[in-house]
Amino acid sequence: MALKIRLARGGSKKRPYYRIVVADARNPRDGRFIEKIGTYNPLLPKDDENRVRIDLEAAKSWLDKGAQPTERVARFLGAADVIKWEHGNNPKKGEPGQKAKERIEEKREKEEARKAAEAEAAAAPAEEEAPAEEAAE
Repeated sequence: MALKIRLARGGSKKRPYYRIVVADARNPRDGRFIEKIGTYNPLLPKDDENRVRIDLEAAKSWLDKGAQPTERVARFLGAADVIKWEHGNNPKKGEPGQKAKERIEEKREKEEARKAAEAEAAAAPAEEEAPAEEAAE
């Protein structure tokens, strides 16, 4: 049985309140859980001590039994120095998708074609004026 330490949402619409629970990974987010080990209230200010409350002893025991915390809970446990949490590194997150890359390439090609057409248009009148000047002399 794969155990997760995760958030289970409570509260009403637009007023979230979360329980930090240990649950089987196959159970739904707000479904059955094994033990409640804390709470998280995101509506409170970040410096409020009641924003995140975790029973650290229970969390340590569940981690020793093999429970895996989710990213958000790992951040809370890292702030409490229970585990070492590092910010994830996803360098491809901001990279555009295939279709967006194709659109960018098409736009660049159109821009180059427009600049080339402008350059030709600017060069053509200059060539027409040069013979007229020679005739005037």
